[in-house]
Amino acid sequence: MRADETTADPDEGLARRLKALACTAPLHDLDARKSKLDWADATVYQMAEIGLHTIDQVTIAMDFDTGADHHQVTRRLLPFIAAQAPDRTTDEHTRVARWVLDNLINVGTTDRGFRRVYGAVDADGRYRRRAFDFKLLVELAAPDGEVYLRATDEAINVLVGALDTDVESAHIAAEVKLENLITRGRLADAKLAAEQARYRTVQYGEILRAKLDATRRDVRSVDWERELPELLDSALTHIESRFRAETAILKNITAARDEAEDPDHKRRAAELVDIVADCIRRHTQLQNRLQAAGAVFRAEQDRQQFSGPAQRAAVDVFGQLLTPTLDLPLADALAPVEAYFRAGTGTTVPSVPSLPSLVSLLLRPAPEREHVVGEVPDPELQPAEDTDAFTDEQWRQADALLDLPEVPRRLSGLLEEARSADPAVARLVALRAVHAYGPEVGGALRQSQGSVLLAVDDGTELDDPEIGGADLLLMAAVVDGDPAGEDPGTGETGTEADEPAGDGEDQAGSGGAEREPALFDDTEAIDDTEAIEDTEAIDDTEAIEEAAL
Repeated sequence: MRADETTADPDEGLARRLKALACTAPLHDLDARKSKLDWADATVYQMAEIGLHTIDQVTIAMDFDTGADHHQVTRRLLPFIAAQAPDRTTDEHTRVARWVLDNLINVGTTDRGFRRVYGAVDADGRYRRRAFDFKLLVELAAPDGEVYLRATDEAINVLVGALDTDVESAHIAAEVKLENLITRGRLADAKLAAEQARYRTVQYGEILRAKLDATRRDVRSVDWERELPELLDSALTHIESRFRAETAILKNITAARDEAEDPDHKRRAAELVDIVADCIRRHTQLQNRLQAAGAVFRAEQDRQQFSGPAQRAAVDVFGQLLTPTLDLPLADALAPVEAYFRAGTGTTVPSVPSLPSLVSLLLRPAPEREHVVGEVPDPELQPAEDTDAFTDEQWRQADALLDLPEVPRRLSGLLEEARSADPAVARLVALRAVHAYGPEVGGALRQSQGSVLLAVDDGTELDDPEIGGADLLLMAAVVDGDPAGEDPGTGETGTEADEPAGDGEDQAGSGGAEREPALFDDTEAIDDTEAIEDTEAIDDTEAIEEAAL
């Protein structure tokens, strides 16, 4: 076997046919995915046909500067969709049109493009897989801010046979075919040839428009020394010859329309007249743009030369930062994120005034209030809500229970007595007992209170169904605000507080005291109470001396 029989030769024609076939894949995907729609039974619709009709409508509506409006394309699709499913509602037809249009734009992807993988033989004879990226419909922004649609070269190739051929040759061939069909009277085939000629006219204008747009972005990206002048000259020559050919075709078809007696023949001839007239209009517009291309180049050259240095491209936060960072471990992802935010936020320079400005700031008079904020309106005050947890009657009952000028009492006994009258009074007594464990004697002096409630913990545990803790000893101590002639250790407050305690002991010893049994079974509790009272008297005297100073 020879070596050339085992090595494949590169076939450019095969690669072109594979690319052309890939351009039709999005149309076949429409029919493959229509059964998955949950908002309608779309199996009745031929989605590939609707897709071709959509590209057709966008291509016809395209101009040199603008394109097709989304809503206009949707409205033009409705009659074709309604013919496929006349029993369905108009809302469903509209949703089908929008679904097909969005899928041809490929809404939902980052670059809104399609990718197909095909195989080809390279120059070394090895088979390699390559990716072909293309778009069918693209969205562009007009100078007024509106978004319009344009069909790409791949989409137009789908309409005219799915073959990527030379545009000028295909244009001439389509018009020669059209003229031949008109001469032979085959108007039905002539209409198809006229539509293909119009598509080639649009495609030819797209090539020239892309070159001018590239010039507006960067004049250095286009070869204006040799390539563009040759392209403009050949384009003007081509358009001039197309003018003559299309004018002759229009004259012949107009005569055929006027001489036709068959209504169907006359209608087809009238449609051909409209299509050829549209081609002439497009060529006229394209000729005007070509003649002004030199002025565009000179204006853009001056603008870009004196516009300053080119700015760096912005960072694609999603594609260049977020997506790669999410694939990294946490320790490795921290550095690029910090670098991005540090560079994005920039440095913050604190405002440090100079000495003259600092002096002027300090000596500046205060602004008048009315010039700063104006007159402050009187606020509308709402009546305060009653947030008291206990009523006045409950406070009165608690004061009566805690009025213990002579004999100390256990907290358990006070709670039992208070609960028999009102459970809320028992809770209030417990709260006041907790506050009495650390009484504010200084506040009592300043408010000229006659007595202050004291609480002592002797280690006895409180036995109560609702409240836990220590069974405190409670007693009211007299507050004397006159320390004159009294010793701090043996003040009047301590004496008066000790006397009731002594009386209580005497009464307890004699058995004639009116108190609960076994209240003071431990003499250490009484000693603790006396010690606390003496300490409070010392604190009261020190507070009075501080107030006098």
